[in-house]
Amino acid sequence: MTDLQTPLAMPVSTTHEIPGRAIAGFVGPVFGLIVRSTGAGGNFKGTFKSMKQGEVVEFTASLEDARHIALERLVEHAQAQGGTAVVGLRFDSTDMGQTQGMAEILAYGTAVTLA
Repeated sequence: MTDLQTPLAMPVSTTHEIPGRAIAGFVGPVFGLIVRSTGAGGNFKGTFKSMKQGEVVEFTASLEDARHIALERLVEHAQAQGGTAVVGLRFDSTDMGQTQGMAEILAYGTAVTLA
């Protein structure tokens, strides 16, 4: 599991600006992708718990972890493209099939350079 408290290596914003900073140029679209499985043990426990009402903690923890990894990969892609920040951050997710117990998490945005 990743440390969800670790700061990112560059500013990332869901808006199209970085507060207090001027955008000098646009680099282009960037993304971070992960396909995550809960694993046999987590899938079994999660499936069993899903029969009751309430949060399925095993699935929540796995998806939180996957989202953070996707975000870290987005930042790495932005750095590789020469960006110094990411604006317009969005997330998308897809269920890869209930029988496989996998989910795709995609983080995407626009890499920019800051003045």
